[in-house]
Amino acid sequence: MSNHTYKLLISFVVISTQLLNVMGQNPLNIPNALTGTNFNLTIQSGNSSFYPGTTTPTYGINGIWMAPTIIVNKGDSITLNVTNNLSTSTTIHWHGLHVAPQNDGGPHQLINPATTWSPSFKVLNNAGTFWYHPHGLNKTDLHVSKGIAGFFIIHDAAETTLNLPHTYGIDDFPIVVQSKSFDILQQIAIATEMDTAIFVNGTLHPYQNIPSQVVRLRLLNGSSMRAYNFGFTANLPFKLIATDAGLIDSAITLTRILLSPGERVEILLDLQGKNGDTIFLKNFSSEIPNGVYGAATVTGMGGATITGYDQNPLNGLDYNILQLNIVGQTTTPIPITTIPTTLVTNTPWDVSLINDTKNFRLAPESMGPTFMVQGPFRIDGVNFDMDSINRICYLNNIEKWRWTNNTSLAHPIHIHDMYFYILNINGGAVPNYEQGKKDVVLIMPGQYVEFITKFEDFADNDIPYMYHCHLLHHEDDGMMGSFIVRQYRQGLYNISTNSNYEIYPNPSTNIWTIRSYDNEEILSYQLYDTYGRIVREAQTNNIEIQVENKLLNNGLYSLKIFTKLNSYSFNLIKN
Repeated sequence: MSNHTYKLLISFVVISTQLLNVMGQNPLNIPNALTGTNFNLTIQSGNSSFYPGTTTPTYGINGIWMAPTIIVNKGDSITLNVTNNLSTSTTIHWHGLHVAPQNDGGPHQLINPATTWSPSFKVLNNAGTFWYHPHGLNKTDLHVSKGIAGFFIIHDAAETTLNLPHTYGIDDFPIVVQSKSFDILQQIAIATEMDTAIFVNGTLHPYQNIPSQVVRLRLLNGSSMRAYNFGFTANLPFKLIATDAGLIDSAITLTRILLSPGERVEILLDLQGKNGDTIFLKNFSSEIPNGVYGAATVTGMGGATITGYDQNPLNGLDYNILQLNIVGQTTTPIPITTIPTTLVTNTPWDVSLINDTKNFRLAPESMGPTFMVQGPFRIDGVNFDMDSINRICYLNNIEKWRWTNNTSLAHPIHIHDMYFYILNINGGAVPNYEQGKKDVVLIMPGQYVEFITKFEDFADNDIPYMYHCHLLHHEDDGMMGSFIVRQYRQGLYNISTNSNYEIYPNPSTNIWTIRSYDNEEILSYQLYDTYGRIVREAQTNNIEIQVENKLLNNGLYSLKIFTKLNSYSFNLIKN
């Protein structure tokens, strides 16, 4: 970028920032609600006007900017006909939905121009606030930033019987917050540190009239990079009732909630007696800890930081996001005036039933203070490859996943297919507002997080799910991996404590095959009988080995394999 262009961009940044704390100027867009079981979604392009005298090329679904809200019920069998009228390929991922991998909308479900993708599935998720957006092809950041993002709301019997606000756009409001960068031509720019335009539901400087009763806000951080420390004017308390994947057990009183990109919460505001008041949904980013994008500082060793980060005036600033004008109570629906003390019952899986543990490591591609905070970053040292499967899971397994962040930047990690419960953070307690069902977890620098999950309902030997950083240009740069969920085959038992190894057949009458799906080279092995005697051993130097057992007596054997960094033991059966 030339100095002249940079100065013009900075001037535009200052003008945009000065407008952040003025009164709301534009009525908040409440996206159209689509209901039923058959949905037609057309991805298209156009030009939108955000600033006087200029137009900006944008994308949208069923329009030229943003996307409608899809509202369904648990148990519905639905079809989503997604037609791509762009001149480029894209995808649509149903973020947080538990669906078969062919319906997930990851980079393997490409929608080419002038084609329609029509996934059909039964809605299995409990009530919650989900969303949909493009995924993969190294274009996620561009396509989301240009407007392809919408809410996906699910209701169920347990939720609808609770005394909660339920009327969309009247006492139940979708709120997606996104920061965007603009260049001097008023075009949306990506992978810059100048994301100074704050949009709510695609609206700049928004206001919304809300009734003086209990109202529900469904907060979604749809930004590419920026985290928000949400709160309200004068530290007005609110009740947290749901996290990413659904309702929590009972409402929690808070004055702040930190959401990283991809995370959602549902909150209740009790506005009784406040008719005529004006309050603001705010970002208290001065309170965001170092290392989280949006904090005052994102620094590593020696003060290294992201290039241009200190030029963005929003970083570490407290500012208004949405003006809320409190008006009279509704007549229809009947106003909600109390908040339930209990909501639903969540039952995390028993840790004693964990079948497998997987470890993941976040690290920069190259070492050095600047790389530690700026990247590019990798998961387990590898770049995403469309043709590679990074991990193997098995249907109905309960697993513990441990994610360790060896960088100087916080990363929100999203897992497709399933939700999870956080077990611990750095081995310590989990805050009460993080104990619900999650599908995104923010992992702080130098921190590890462990969570428990179960792979239910769907298995496919060929089509993968994804896990990735939800900082979108990190995803586009390859900070993503894939996993498949398999069914146990007849005679195949994964007895390892690390399911990155597959052993088959087991029991066996002739040969055991042992394969590493983590591409960890097996240097040698030793096979022991029940007396502890070595009955087979060899040097191997391969990611797949075969151990002959035809001449061995029937019974139980122990195989120990050695890699460069580890050794693993497996129980094998000869019959």
